[in-house]
Amino acid sequence: MTGESEAMNKRPCNVVKLGTLEYRAAHDRQLDALEKQFDGSDADTLFLVEHPPVITLGRASSPAHLLVSREFLRGKGIDVVETDRGGDVTYHGPGQLVAYPIMNLAYHRQDVGWYLRTLEHVVIETLNCFGLEAGRIPGLTGVWVDGKKVAAIGIALRRWVTYHGLALNVSPEMSHYNHIVPCGIADRPVSSMSQLAGREIPLAEVETQFVSTFAEAFDVESS
Repeated sequence: MTGESEAMNKRPCNVVKLGTLEYRAAHDRQLDALEKQFDGSDADTLFLVEHPPVITLGRASSPAHLLVSREFLRGKGIDVVETDRGGDVTYHGPGQLVAYPIMNLAYHRQDVGWYLRTLEHVVIETLNCFGLEAGRIPGLTGVWVDGKKVAAIGIALRRWVTYHGLALNVSPEMSHYNHIVPCGIADRPVSSMSQLAGREIPLAEVETQFVSTFAEAFDVESS
């Protein structure tokens, strides 16, 4: 009975798998969920999605970190979107697990640093489950394996409700990173789980482990 009682006391979190969805459409879904939190929603939401190839420019991005023209990128089938998340320039594409938690931190902990570190923890523990020894680099946001960045984090908050989130490289097209300075960090390489493990890692398996670890770390009941 104790386990059932503890589960009933956890804040619910609806896990919504969006499949492959264009970046702007996923952003609209986030904003809709955000408004529901303002209206007193009794549940958090975790959106999981893959995006068609897109380069996003965060609020702190520098034009110099986009290394090719937008016309060139259009020719490669890569969109460019200016967005309202924190951080610099990054890439999203198939083979990448993108997670957008819509969480009211008033029900958790009203501490942005805690929220960021917990997101990093979720990714670190997920990677460890696949035999990859992951960690942090002091002064930098994200998750790293052997000095290579595997997950980027860029968040935003409105009235203590989170949106945007993180992107974990499972097996994306890594050559697309050659068109940017990822997260504005020129001297740190980017890699993927499959590259580092030396084998193809199914995104569906990573997604399942990520949801389990996320629920434990944020003490929510996922459904």
